[in-house]
Amino acid sequence: MPSWRELKRFCERDGWELYKDTDHYFYRKIMDDGSLKRTKISKGTGEISPRLWKDILKKQLQVDEGYFNRMI
Repeated sequence: MPSWRELKRFCERDGWELYKDTDHYFYRKIMDDGSLKRTKISKGTGEISPRLWKDILKKQLQVDEGYFNRMI
């Protein structure tokens, strides 16, 4: 499973905008069709749990694991 640090790196490399920095990082990406993707990234260390990671990929990032891995 990826770490929170790797998720942050993905967002930075994939053109996501950091729009809020509090106890978490909040990123968003406006797509060409005008839709908006958003994700929240913990400032903690360690790996993302498998169940949460599956949800983040599908619902927030909306990419497959292969694309994610190429971007980090």
